[in-house]
Amino acid sequence: MTQLFELQNVSRTFGKAPNEVRAVDDVTIEIGSGEFVCLIGPSGSGKSTLLQLLGGMDRPTTGVVSFEGKDLGKMSDRDLANARLKTFGFVFQQFNLIPTLTAAQNIEAALAPTGIKTDERRRVAQERLEEVGLGDRGSHLPSQLSGGEQQRVAIARSLANDPRVILADEPTGNLDTRTGKEVIELLEWLSGEHAATLVVATHDRALAKASSRVVHIEDGHTKPVR
Repeated sequence: MTQLFELQNVSRTFGKAPNEVRAVDDVTIEIGSGEFVCLIGPSGSGKSTLLQLLGGMDRPTTGVVSFEGKDLGKMSDRDLANARLKTFGFVFQQFNLIPTLTAAQNIEAALAPTGIKTDERRRVAQERLEEVGLGDRGSHLPSQLSGGEQQRVAIARSLANDPRVILADEPTGNLDTRTGKEVIELLEWLSGEHAATLVVATHDRALAKASSRVVHIEDGHTKPVR
């Protein structure tokens, strides 16, 4: 298996002594291409911070976060923004949909920075909606959709640019058990369909069981549990 991410002695601290907080503390892990990895731990354990480091949304205080041999911490802001646009897809607990845009328009908004033409944006948006089972809901505003449907739109948006990595932060956190299970199955299926590596930060044990590998996080430290 080709190694996609390599983290070496990575720490991320906030504040200064004596009030310094070590959200991620001396983490060394590897994630291979095509893996479905769950970062599992309680609130405040550091899993969301680690996910942000993997996606280039934050930089480590010390250590190296390497993606395909490139040190994300040393990349320019412009190069990181380009990677987030073209390489990484993000799914969040709060959905983060724009309330004044329809489901289709929310997906198109993710495509707008690429400069592709309007007709192509609409085609891709519709294709992604159909993939998540919402092909007939593209004209609906987020307020007209259930929580599960909003998360499906968010997943469709994360796939808009056909990313190689999907990073999901508590994607089932705001959903009931049944809907959460459906979202887990959808994420797993879509990552396979798009040949994307899937990394999920969660405290959901059911989601962890569906993954190919679990990394437990506690007090900023990681250890493999399976």
